[in-house]
Amino acid sequence: MSERSERARRNFEQGYNCAQSVLCAFADELGLTKEEAARLASSFGGGLGRQRELCGAVVAMSMIAGWRKGYALPGDNTVKGAHYALIQQLSDRFRQKFGSIVCRDLLGEAGKDDSPVPSARTAEYYRARSCAEFVAYAAELADAVQ
Repeated sequence: MSERSERARRNFEQGYNCAQSVLCAFADELGLTKEEAARLASSFGGGLGRQRELCGAVVAMSMIAGWRKGYALPGDNTVKGAHYALIQQLSDRFRQKFGSIVCRDLLGEAGKDDSPVPSARTAEYYRARSCAEFVAYAAELADAVQ
């Protein structure tokens, strides 16, 4: 496991959401403070504001891949296509390991709670979710993008 992967796991265990955990692990590379990275990723926890859609760890992984290999010119379809292929490959690897990239699917019963009120971070919370594994793997995949 990479250093950034371990950093992402520790971030989650400290209470950051999945997207924040991954993005904050790369804050230094992105030229952001940890607080700035946390703010930028804050909306993506719980599958976009606890709507249980796309996993926040996958969102942050994609943001990092975009930083490293993304395109900036909207009309450059060759580069855009190559970047989308990269994101699809990363998503496929995550999906192969965990069965989905959708928060509600990943969390099972725990994913049925879509209240906007965050769950208390208790021992039961961590037992019911594999999010620490998700953020660690998403960070590992993002870190492999060169």
